[in-house]
Amino acid sequence: MTVDTGVVLAAGGGTRLRPMPHNRPKPMLPAANRPILEHVLDALVEAGISELVLVVGYKRDRVQDHVGPTYRGLPVEYVGQNKQLGSGHALLQAREVVSGPMLVVNGDRIIDQGMTRRVVEAFDGGTAISVVREHNPGRYGSVDVEGDRVVDLVENPDEPVFGFVNAGIYAFDAEVFDRLEATPRTDGELPITDTVLREVESSEGSVRAVEVEGLWADATYPWDLLYLTRRLLEEGRVRGTEQHPGIHVSPSARVHRTATLLPPVVVGDDCEVGAGAVVGPNVALGRNVTVGANATVVDSVVDTDTRVGIASTLVETVTGENVDLGAGTVVSGGPGDVTLDDRVFRDQDLGAVFADRVRTGGRVAADPGTLVGPGAYLHTGVTVSGRVGADAEVTR
Repeated sequence: MTVDTGVVLAAGGGTRLRPMPHNRPKPMLPAANRPILEHVLDALVEAGISELVLVVGYKRDRVQDHVGPTYRGLPVEYVGQNKQLGSGHALLQAREVVSGPMLVVNGDRIIDQGMTRRVVEAFDGGTAISVVREHNPGRYGSVDVEGDRVVDLVENPDEPVFGFVNAGIYAFDAEVFDRLEATPRTDGELPITDTVLREVESSEGSVRAVEVEGLWADATYPWDLLYLTRRLLEEGRVRGTEQHPGIHVSPSARVHRTATLLPPVVVGDDCEVGAGAVVGPNVALGRNVTVGANATVVDSVVDTDTRVGIASTLVETVTGENVDLGAGTVVSGGPGDVTLDDRVFRDQDLGAVFADRVRTGGRVAADPGTLVGPGAYLHTGVTVSGRVGADAEVTR
């Protein structure tokens, strides 16, 4: 059965990734040197989708301004989810603009392009969901499969239940909207999986399981952005010209002849890497990033319009947009304890996060696991740890 429409659920705010999503939705956060959402859209295009529908909500203008009315020549339509009441509720918002079979994916999850193609090819009407061999069951739904059919599904189990997990790629016929409407809400929310499970229970053998392989991962926590970038760099899924194996540099970037790029690394459009700087391995520089002379950047994601001061050292660091780190800034890398919503995550591989518009003076140091909120200013010589709030000013 032909599937022409791709629906991307891109309305979420990504609260567990704060402070990064303070000014933009989760799908617009960086994975390598471009937003997560672009990787998702590419996977749909490669699957042969001919029209795109994006369900947007939190900071929707950031998505619409970036993607625009078309993506790689395909028309894009936007529908709004004003309240985030679950993935099923998000999909229902597309009812007025989708009339035929559809491929549904999450806008904040990196997926291998072959996965979407495999689901489209296997779809024969009704419902099909992608499954992969068991992986991290605490974060993904566990799926029981017999042959090529789903016989049970448990969302977010504490331990492995079945042999597969739900990879979050769905193919539906247009009647899915009626099935969603008929599904009882749980605490006011409607996950897609509740509707799928009702279909499994009411009509034996009606939901097809499509086993897929390849990269699939989402950014749930700040350190996940480092993992996604590392994987994308390994696979060469970046924007830039490969000058040497694993070294991708935009034609508009300027890299000083005495600078060193260590693969895998990507240097984005209009970047400048100064004399004696060392960038890489596992580093993505977004558009218009400046790395000062004799600075070292390792295992890091440096987003658009960010300046790394001379003689700085960044290890396992994530920056937002328009960040200015003064000369001699030092982030030594993890492991560190990271506090999110009053929960402490022990020994994470994260040096620090500097959210959008953070400014620092010279010789600032960040302890492992530090989260600095947007608009904060760190004065010269301070050492920060834990969480620094939005627009805070830290002095010695």
